[in-house]
Amino acid sequence: MNIGFVGVGRMGANMARHLKDRQFQITAVYDINRARATSVAAEVGCAASQHLSEVTAESDVIFTVVTDDNAVRQIFTGAGDNLLVNARGKLFINCETISPGVEIDAAKLAHDAGAESLEACMASSITQARDGKLYLMCGGDEKTFRKAEPILKELGSVVRYIGKSGEAAKVKALVNMVMNINTAGLAEGLALGAALGLDLTMLRDVFSQTGANSRVLETDGEDMQNREHSCFFSAAHAAKDSGIALELGRSLGLDLPLARATKEQYDRMITEGLGELDKSGVAELTFKDRHKHSGDRV
Repeated sequence: MNIGFVGVGRMGANMARHLKDRQFQITAVYDINRARATSVAAEVGCAASQHLSEVTAESDVIFTVVTDDNAVRQIFTGAGDNLLVNARGKLFINCETISPGVEIDAAKLAHDAGAESLEACMASSITQARDGKLYLMCGGDEKTFRKAEPILKELGSVVRYIGKSGEAAKVKALVNMVMNINTAGLAEGLALGAALGLDLTMLRDVFSQTGANSRVLETDGEDMQNREHSCFFSAAHAAKDSGIALELGRSLGLDLPLARATKEQYDRMITEGLGELDKSGVAELTFKDRHKHSGDRV
């Protein structure tokens, strides 16, 4: 089985590295950042494709791990060069967090080109990608899922079939919406604790043993306290994903005030030049002594 990757940033590169370690044949990688593609290609022993159609030609299975709705539209419909050129018989596994409607459109385009498409949304981060311990939520035709399941199990400790195309994307949007709300809430709790003169290590310990506990406390609490915001999941991506959930709510006439307030915080991070900090960097907006700074000082 020949495997290609489109998008070899933090997640895609580590997925490719893991599959290479597991003796899978990585035959092509592509990224709009040519230097990054060349570097990852050298690591996994393949070519850094200059064209999307080359990835399709060289691969049986193509993982896409790109940034957003527009990037997905571009790789599947770009004029002159896209992944669906001569794509009959190929399998596309789309791992990015995008709008459910765009996921459905991509699946239809692939089907019309004689290919198969599966969404495999990731509720995990860089370390899990490298170690093959992703939490994968999959959507699409169930036969396609069963076909892809063996390779997905090499990448994920949990591989869960959610339903038809677009359904996994809906679940992923809600996962990230709630995660982002929890992150912003934790930042406010720790910021208030600091302003009150409380010991934050003690406070985090109390949080962990009470109703204030959350997965975010485990992953981000100490980082917020120590101002360590090396990026595992960027503020810019948090803003994007909360936006997807808000749009789903708007389409159903549902008001989501906490999600809206959280997105405003992450949008503010972007405006202040902090969008590439980890989502834990939202604490920089809430702690009393940390506002009005530049990203270079964090």
